Amino acid sequence: MPTFELGLEKFEETVLSDGITLIDFWAEWCGPCRMFGPIFEEASDANPDIRFAKVDTEAEQQLSGELGISSIPTLMIFRDGVLLFSEAGALPKDALNDIVSQVRALDMVEIKKQIAEADKTGEAQK
Repeated sequence: MPTFELGLEKFEETVLSDGITLIDFWAEWCGPCRMFGPIFEEASDANPDIRFAKVDTEAEQQLSGELGISSIPTLMIFRDGVLLFSEAGALPKDALNDIVSQVRALDMVEIKKQIAEADKTGEAQK
């Protein structure tokens, strides 16, 4: 699946969908963003079953602010509606491929179970 531009209107729908979504927060003026862009595009081409989206932080200032994006590039990875990774900085190709492999290998049933248990514990402590 080719990389696509993502904005506030479709953000929630996209990240809450089943499957894996990688999002690159970037800006045209950002040198590290321009270095990471081709790596992100190559990963998109190599993983057609994963959604690869780009958010232009200049055009999507409200979305970027709501998500607390303070440095770019920032990469976020969601799977089945769960935020699994969020980190600023341009990743090398091997590191990006490794993270994608790790996200693919996760047992999301177990992760959602752990999240539910943590939520219950948090509610009990209130």
